[in-house]
Amino acid sequence: MNYQDTARQIISKIGGKENILSLFHCITRLRFLLKDNDKADRPALEALDGVMGVNISGDQFQLIIGNDVEPLCKAILAELPDLDHAARPTKRRNPVSVILEGLSSIFSPIIPAIAGAGILKGMLALMVAMQWVETTNQTYQILLAISDGVFYFMPLALSFSAAKKFGANPYVAVALAAVLFHPAIQTLFKAGAPVNFIGLPVPTVNYASTVIPILLAVWLLSHVERLIDRFIPGPLKTMFVPLLCLLIVTPITLIVIGPVGIYTGNALSGSIIWLVENMGIVAGVVVGGTLSLIIITGMHYVIVPIMINNISTMGFDPIKILFYIANLGQAGAAFGVFLRARDKKLKSLALTTSFSAMMGITEPAMYGVNIRYKRPFAAALTGGACGGAFAMAMGVKTYAFALSGLPGLPALVGPTFLWALVSIAISFVCAAIITVILGFEESTQPVVAGVSPMPIARSEEKLFAPVSGELKALNTLSDPVFADEIFGKGLAIFPTTGELRSPVNGKVASVFETHHALALQSDTGAEILIHIGIDTVKLGGRHFTSHIEAGQVIEVGDLLVTFDLNALKAEGIDASVILVVTNSEHYGDISPVKVNGDIASRDEFLTLTASAA
Repeated sequence: MNYQDTARQIISKIGGKENILSLFHCITRLRFLLKDNDKADRPALEALDGVMGVNISGDQFQLIIGNDVEPLCKAILAELPDLDHAARPTKRRNPVSVILEGLSSIFSPIIPAIAGAGILKGMLALMVAMQWVETTNQTYQILLAISDGVFYFMPLALSFSAAKKFGANPYVAVALAAVLFHPAIQTLFKAGAPVNFIGLPVPTVNYASTVIPILLAVWLLSHVERLIDRFIPGPLKTMFVPLLCLLIVTPITLIVIGPVGIYTGNALSGSIIWLVENMGIVAGVVVGGTLSLIIITGMHYVIVPIMINNISTMGFDPIKILFYIANLGQAGAAFGVFLRARDKKLKSLALTTSFSAMMGITEPAMYGVNIRYKRPFAAALTGGACGGAFAMAMGVKTYAFALSGLPGLPALVGPTFLWALVSIAISFVCAAIITVILGFEESTQPVVAGVSPMPIARSEEKLFAPVSGELKALNTLSDPVFADEIFGKGLAIFPTTGELRSPVNGKVASVFETHHALALQSDTGAEILIHIGIDTVKLGGRHFTSHIEAGQVIEVGDLLVTFDLNALKAEGIDASVILVVTNSEHYGDISPVKVNGDIASRDEFLTLTASAA
């Protein structure tokens, strides 16, 4: 993927720079806040190379990317140096959506830190359980500090992230959080005597590992900071705005916000424990069977602070296991597709995405396979319900916060570890078996540029060279999408002329607006994508002239597009003309008439062999 080109296309198709309010990313998704979601061209975005799907959660416009999300996000932000985070949407926002988007943007940046530390925490618990190390060992103590540091000082990490979200000075927010851990404050709290500030009582509570108090405090800080900033003269802002903010917000936090936040967090945690203890199997079926749907909507970010708070304060959480179960349900369904599918490409895709889901990254399996074929997604939800019921019945708990996949298994190490493994296995196996039993329609394949699915070919067809030049195998191209035959089998020609002609009798399915690519459909069913040059989309149509339109009937040799070959070479562009049969799976074999050397326009080029009846 050319990140900068893709970034420009995303910005264009999402409504332009002026439609983007903010952008951040999680493990697999770009999460946009747009002024108007209706201005985004959803079908065009879904058709972009590298975009697995589009999802709207509340006011958040999400692009599912996968492993390339971080560099692509950086490329987009590089195109938006003047991104106006203070802008407001043209439509009134739903308060629930505002809360969800806020929680998502606050917690997403710190999840890698707590996930990495959580895995180490689980590994240390396993080492202690197996009596491989003594807890008094100095090396163990240092590793324990590494694994527990981010959890103990959770308010510090959250203060910075929350300040960036709420628009407060992040360093002042960290200074505010640091007060909660200062030795002077801790000494007062541990003395056992009543504590007061200018005559007002200060509750003696422990802020280590807490979540809600600092979120409320930084939210208040952002409003106080903006209010004070209005009245302080410019030359004095640097010193007096932070000073007054700390003097006002810190006492309010210690006297009111902190205790209220802790009591609120304890109440939420108690509610979760009550639900599990009193509605165990039912809770497992309902939550385990719907969690993937909850994740799609983004509602799971409401649960994240509660889970972190439970693990930090009680040492365990009873809900986190359901995330493992839901993810392995998606993995199992994709694996069932691998077992049932006949098409080689689908089998490969299903197996690959199943492995990613087992590692805790479910979007490729969920959007690329399971939701696309519908029944596997239902099987994944059913598997999650089965695994969830077992986990809740056995009282499974999670003892650290980690990515919900196989790498995060150490976080489950504890008294219920064996039952945790069984519940995860139940989800995976049930989803796979149900998928194999229910089956799915393999004809539900993604089409290129609007070409309709066609039946399996029963007759041989010849394709003719669309341009004169030197033959090149697809695997010699620098573009991995074509080189790996992701779109299908075909051949490339390095042209000697700038005239692209029809290789078939048929019709034009579509023409890209930049005229560098087009899709054809032959009279006998071949679906053909022709792409002129590598990365020519960045030219925006320069040097290309189209002589056709969608729906037009064509014959072999008809002029389709003319292009300035010398101009492409001058811009350092590989001008290879790439022809791919996008429904290659419908043919028994696709082979070149010759594999190397020169070829003339309208010479026999590819042979499409009929599939066996």
